[in-house]
Amino acid sequence: MASINLVYRDNGFGLSRDFRLLAGALRRNGCEVYATRVDARGERRRRRRGVAACLQAPRLLLGGLRRHLDAPRFDLNVMLEHLWPEQTALAQRNAVLPNPEWFDRHDQRRLGSVDAVWAKSRDALDIFQALGCDAQLVGFDSEDRMDRDIVRQRRFLHLAGGSRTKGTQRLLALWHRHPEWPVLTVLQHPSEAIKAPPATNIDHRIDYLDPRRPDDLHELVRLQNSHQFHVCTSEADAWGHYLVEALGVGAVTLTVDAPPMNERITPGCGLLVPYARREPMALATRYYFDEQALERTVNHALGLDAHALRQISDNARACFERNRAAFDQRVGSALQHSLR
Repeated sequence: MASINLVYRDNGFGLSRDFRLLAGALRRNGCEVYATRVDARGERRRRRRGVAACLQAPRLLLGGLRRHLDAPRFDLNVMLEHLWPEQTALAQRNAVLPNPEWFDRHDQRRLGSVDAVWAKSRDALDIFQALGCDAQLVGFDSEDRMDRDIVRQRRFLHLAGGSRTKGTQRLLALWHRHPEWPVLTVLQHPSEAIKAPPATNIDHRIDYLDPRRPDDLHELVRLQNSHQFHVCTSEADAWGHYLVEALGVGAVTLTVDAPPMNERITPGCGLLVPYARREPMALATRYYFDEQALERTVNHALGLDAHALRQISDNARACFERNRAAFDQRVGSALQHSLR
């Protein structure tokens, strides 16, 4: 039985879900899974270089020497989002499951210290293979939030969470210009929210629903299932939980026609919105939705009849189920490759 150590920041958002889902897939592949949670001090140390790195080098050298003198505790480290150099000696081999848009210069200069890259998307696979890395496509999975007993309403949902890259403020401004549109519910973490002027067709909920708490999860599931349309205007997205969860509940999902968002939402299982401009973001590219194109897409969605909406919903759910069925196999293949 292979021993796998997952190294990650338990941020309560997407990274925490990444950990739980990946740990489950590894266990289903017969692995013994451990967790090393990195705190804020570990994050500060990851960013050190130059004089600061030299000052801490003797302590790290002694600590690393002690770890190297001992046999590695694990067969494989899988480091989520970033490279954590203090943890590499804990395992015989090291892999990283990166978010390209947050993979900063500190991570990039340490790429040679890992044996493999586990890519969440084909976009990420291309990025890291171009850098000469031994990259394997693991893909993605998300929790199944489907509740068929909840009645769908002709409303739009935007789960902004604590992200800064979901185009939330531009979306709110656009909705303000269209009082004839149905209600847009925006759920946004207080740390990132900017309160918009009130509008009769905008329900801006500045709150955080923690899916680890039963009452919060119940409300989150209600929101996801009661809204027929989900607006996922991601500018960059590594895993895209709210995209995949939208597929899972059979929502009609509007997202940006750019990678990796258009890997998750393909024609037939959602509606794609062209982007107006793009700019680099670490190793990824940030795409900004075209406002006029989104206006046309919203109006198109509102004009779809019941049969067309049902077809998109059924296709979305089928896409979610196919992806879920293949996730464990992709993790197993990457695991075997990384341990060789």
